[in-house]
Amino acid sequence: MEIKKRLWLGIMLIIIFVVIVEILENYFLLPKEITVLLAASIPVTELRGAIPLGLYLGIDPTKTFLLAVLGNLMPILPALILLEPLDVYLKRSPFFYRFFGWLYERTRRRSRQIKKYGPLGLIFFTAIPLPMTGAWTAAIAASLFGIPIKFAFPAIMGGIVIAGVIMTFLGIGISVLEMGVSVFGQSF
Repeated sequence: MEIKKRLWLGIMLIIIFVVIVEILENYFLLPKEITVLLAASIPVTELRGAIPLGLYLGIDPTKTFLLAVLGNLMPILPALILLEPLDVYLKRSPFFYRFFGWLYERTRRRSRQIKKYGPLGLIFFTAIPLPMTGAWTAAIAASLFGIPIKFAFPAIMGGIVIAGVIMTFLGIGISVLEMGVSVFGQSF
């Protein structure tokens, strides 16, 4: 049953994301580039959603990569700086106490490699383009495990760049396959 819930949640998040993008582009008349930058900066999509979005919108792959990396990187330093004080302040409320307890427990379960390898683990944790392994979760894990910002930020930045390269090449590969490329006489 857990898989069905996750699947429906994923589908709902994609639908919500598409609606938000359409609203941003059509009603607020935001340029495509700003839309990609914003998509990369929010925790749900990060650059894993922003790069396919940029390629779908027809933005050059190099420009899409740079916008997505920059957008994903922008909120991370403030997050690293503010997470601990915000956590202490918000834990006074019963709702936020439960929320942060859930969030930290989920992060703790998914981040054994960070605890074991420290900043090096942050790089790999951020670089793997899977759900719940992005820069936001890495920032929470860095705060949770007490990794100093001077080590956490460069590690997360390295992971973002690696994930961006992976997602860009995957996106370009999918785009090439959609065009019906013929390799060695075989059409794909």
